[in-house]
Amino acid sequence: MSPTSETAHGGRRLVIVESPAKAKTIKGYLGPGYIVEASVGHIRDLPSGAAEVPDKYTGEVRRLGVDVENDFQPIYVVNADKKAQVRKLKELLAESDELFLATDEDREGEAIAWHLQEVLKPKVPVHRMVFHEITKDAIRAAVENPRELNTRMVDAQETRRILDRLYGYEVSPVLWKKVMPKLSAGRVQSVATRLVVERERERIAFRSAEYWDLTSTFSTGRKGDASDPSTLLARLNTVDGRRVAQGRDFNSTGQLKSEVLHLDEANARALATALADTAFAVRSVESKPYRRSPYAPFRTTTLQQEASRKLGFGAKATMQVAQKLYENGFITYMRTDSTTLSETAITAARAQVTQLYGAEYLPDKPRTYAGKVKNAQEAHEAIRPSGDRFRTPAETGLTGDQFRLYELIWKRTVASQMKDAVGNSVTVKIAGTSSDGRVAEFSASGKTITFHGFMKAYVEGADDPNAELDDRERRLPQVGEGDALSAEEISVDGHATKPPARYTEASLVKELEEREIGRPSTYASIIGTILDRGYVFKKGTALVPSFLSFAVVNLLETHFGRLVDYDFTARMEDDLDRIARGEAQAVPWLRRFYFGEGDDQAGAAAAVGNGEGDHLSGLKDLVTDLGAIDAREISSFPVGDGIVLRVGRYGPYIERGEKDSENHQRADVPEEMAPDELTVEYAEELLAKPSGDFELGADPVSGNQIVAKDGRYGPYVTEVLPEGTPKTGKNAVKPRTASLFKSMTLDTVTLDEALKLMSLPRVVGVDAEGVEITAQNGRYGPYLKKGTDSRSLTEEDQLFSITLDEALAIYAQPKQRGRAAAKPPLKELGTDPVSGAPVVVKDGRFGAYVTDGETNATLRTDDSVEEITPERGYELLAEKRAKGPVKKKTAAKKAPAKKAAAKKTTTAAAAKKTVAKKTAAKKAPAKKATAKAAASASAADE
Repeated sequence: MSPTSETAHGGRRLVIVESPAKAKTIKGYLGPGYIVEASVGHIRDLPSGAAEVPDKYTGEVRRLGVDVENDFQPIYVVNADKKAQVRKLKELLAESDELFLATDEDREGEAIAWHLQEVLKPKVPVHRMVFHEITKDAIRAAVENPRELNTRMVDAQETRRILDRLYGYEVSPVLWKKVMPKLSAGRVQSVATRLVVERERERIAFRSAEYWDLTSTFSTGRKGDASDPSTLLARLNTVDGRRVAQGRDFNSTGQLKSEVLHLDEANARALATALADTAFAVRSVESKPYRRSPYAPFRTTTLQQEASRKLGFGAKATMQVAQKLYENGFITYMRTDSTTLSETAITAARAQVTQLYGAEYLPDKPRTYAGKVKNAQEAHEAIRPSGDRFRTPAETGLTGDQFRLYELIWKRTVASQMKDAVGNSVTVKIAGTSSDGRVAEFSASGKTITFHGFMKAYVEGADDPNAELDDRERRLPQVGEGDALSAEEISVDGHATKPPARYTEASLVKELEEREIGRPSTYASIIGTILDRGYVFKKGTALVPSFLSFAVVNLLETHFGRLVDYDFTARMEDDLDRIARGEAQAVPWLRRFYFGEGDDQAGAAAAVGNGEGDHLSGLKDLVTDLGAIDAREISSFPVGDGIVLRVGRYGPYIERGEKDSENHQRADVPEEMAPDELTVEYAEELLAKPSGDFELGADPVSGNQIVAKDGRYGPYVTEVLPEGTPKTGKNAVKPRTASLFKSMTLDTVTLDEALKLMSLPRVVGVDAEGVEITAQNGRYGPYLKKGTDSRSLTEEDQLFSITLDEALAIYAQPKQRGRAAAKPPLKELGTDPVSGAPVVVKDGRFGAYVTDGETNATLRTDDSVEEITPERGYELLAEKRAKGPVKKKTAAKKAPAKKAAAKKTTTAAAAKKTVAKKTAAKKAPAKKATAKAAASASAADE
C-alpha cells in the first residue's frame, strides 16, 4: 500500500517522532493526510521526586519510584512539562485512523514508543515505523513496511533504567552523609570518574627520570633534491652494541626497567666530543613495503574522538551538531555501534570515488567492515551521508560547524571504499668509532608513499598532538651499505620522562569503549554529567579530577568496591545485553543485584540465564551498614611532612597538626588546582601565607577594634562593635566595612589605610545646582555618583584624590550609552578553524569570554585566561554555535477589550474552580521527609 492510497479515501494517520525538527522534515516527505507531531523526547519516566509519586504508594516505593518488593515494578509518571503535549497527542489521536510510532531505532527509542502506546492507549491500529535516515525514500519505505514493537528491547531499556535508579538513589545518599550534600553516584559516571582519578594518582606518584642522547646531521656530500636529499638526521641507537636508554625504558618511579646504557649529561657530552672527527659509514639499509588500509566508517564513539582531534569539539557538541544533521536529512542515525554500510551506501561511495578521484583509486570489490563493538546493534548502519547519492559538502549549503562535521563524515565514508595506500619504509643505520675506541651507531627511519590511495580523501587524527600522521613522508638520501657519510653537526640532547597524559574527552570515550563500560550512545551525557557535578574540570582539552572526586572515589572504592570495579561494570553491561536478546530474565537479575543471593540460590539464578559467578551482590545491604565509614578518613589524603589534604563541605583545605593545638596550621586550597600540582613545597607556601583575622588597632574616634579579614568576595577591613550592640531590629547597628584595594594585602594593610577605606563614600563636593557628588568603591570598581548618574573612575586612588573640578569635568562629558569603548583583548588565541576569524579572550561585564567577532562564549569556572589554549577556545565557540541562537521571548497578546464581556460568565466559572482547587490543595497531607531525599537524588546514567 502506498503512503497516500489510504489517505485518498479519507483516512488520517498520526505519526509521532521525538523532536519538532524531525517532525517538520518528515511532514514535508509524507504530505497531506499525515499529521506528524513530536513527543519532545520522553513523555513518561520514573518520578524525579517523592512529590510526583501517586499517594497510594508509601515507604521505599515512594522514595525510589520502584517497588522492589513486587518484582521491581517501576512507578512511571508523565513528566510535568509534558502533560500539555500528551494532551495534544491524545486529541490528535482521537481524530486519526492509524498511529505510527516513529521514534529512534535504538533501545531508548523503542522504550519511548512503548511509553507513548501505554499513555495514549490507542484504539486504532498501531505500527512501529523505523528508519535510519530521514530522506524521502527512507520515510516512505518506513511507512509501507512497519513492524511490531520489540518488547525485548523495551525490557532491556526498562531494566537499565531501574538499575540506574536503584544505584543512584541508594548510593548517592551515602555520599551526602559521608562527603558532601547534593552529590550523585551513577553506574557509569562513577566508573568514568574513577578512571580520571586513577590517571591523576599515577601522575602524582610519577617520578621523572633524566636521560641524554645524541642526534647528528649526516651529509652524503652530494647535491640533493626533493627525491634524494643530501642530508639525514639520525639519533644515537647503540654504543658498543648496548642500546641507549630512551623514555620507554623507565618505569613510573624513574628507575630503569631493562639493561640498557643510561647516558647522563657528562657522558653524552664526552661521547659527542670523542665523535667530532670520526669517519662514519652506512652499516645497513633495510627497506620494507608499507601498506595502510582505510579506516572503518564512523560509529558514535569514533566520530566523537575524531571530531575532538580535528575540529576541537567536545563529545556533547559533536552529538548536538550531528543531531541537527540527522534531523535535517543530511546523515544517517548518529547513535550507532555499527561500522556496516548498506549496499546503497557502498554503491554511492564507490561512485564518488570514481567521479572525484578516478577509477585507479577504486578497489575491485567493495570493502566491508566487521563490527568490533561487543553486542553492537547491527540493524543500524555506520554514520554516513544520507541518501542513495551522497551530496558533496559544497552541495549541501551547510555552513559553520554543521558543514565541518558533515565534511568529516563524508570524507571518512568515501575514503572507506578506496584502495590502500602503499609505499616503502626504510631504516638506515650509520656507525663510526670514536677517538676513545667506542663504536657508536646512529639510526634514521624514512617513509615514502608511492600511491596515496584513500589518503587522497582522508587521514585520521591522533590523540597525541605530537604524533606523526599516516600521510607524513620522511624521505632519506639514496644510500647503500658501506657509503661514507660525514657528521656535519652532533648535538647533545637532554630529555625527561613525562607522566601519563590526562584523559581528554576523546581518549576517555576510547577507554570506556575498550573496557566495554556503558553504551557508546551515552558517553557524551556521562562526560557532561561528571563535568557538571564538579567531579572533573577542564584545562585546555585535558580532563582534570577535582579534590572532591578523590574523596568520592575513595569512598566508593573502599566500601562499594564492586560498584566501581571495571570488570564488574562491564559484566553488568553483558547481562543487560543478554536480557535484550532474551537470554536472561530481568526480575531475577535485578533481585540478585539489589538483595543479593546465598549459595543455595546461585543455581536458580544460573538456571534462568543470569550466568555464573558472584559478580552481582546485594546493594541494599551495602548501603544499610554505614557504621564502618569514617567520613574524615575518607576525605583525607596525606601530602607529606605531616601535611594532610582534606575535602571539606566548603572546599578543599590542607592542615598540619591537631585542631585547636598550638602548632595547628590550616590553609584553603584553590578549587581549580590540579591535584598533581599540590606538592609539599606548594603546601608549605600555602600554610606560610597569612590567614585568619589581623588586628590593626583601635579607631581613635570610636575606640572600636579594626580588623582585616579574608572573605568570600576577597579581603576587607571591618570594625568590631562592642558587646551588647543591637544587631537586629530598628535600632540595629551595622559595622563599617570596606574592601581592600587591589594593591593592598591582608598582612600589609595598616590601621590608617583601613580607616581611610572605611571613610568611603567620600563627598567630593556639590555641582552648580547643589547636587552632591560622591566617590565610591563598588563591585565593578571605583566610580562617582551624582543623584542617579554614575561615572566610572580609572584608578582606585582617585577615590581620595579626585577634586571637584575634575569630577565636574567628567560629568561635563556626554554619558556614553550602550557599549563602552572596546577594551584591548586579554589574550590572542589564533584563527578559528570554522569562521577563519581571529579568536581573542576579552573581559566582559560577566567575566572573561572568547570571541571570533561573531560568536561569544563565556569562559567556564575551570577555565582561566592565563592557561586557556587555542583548542579550548575553539571548543567553547563550537559548543556555543551548536546550541544555536537564543530564542527571544514573545509577549503574549492581550485579548481585545470588546470580547471581555462575552467571556465574563466563563471567567467567573473558572474562578470558582480555581478556588475549589486551592481549598483542596490546602487539605492535602504533608509529604514525608523521605520525599526530599528522593527529589534530590540523581541517577545520572540514563
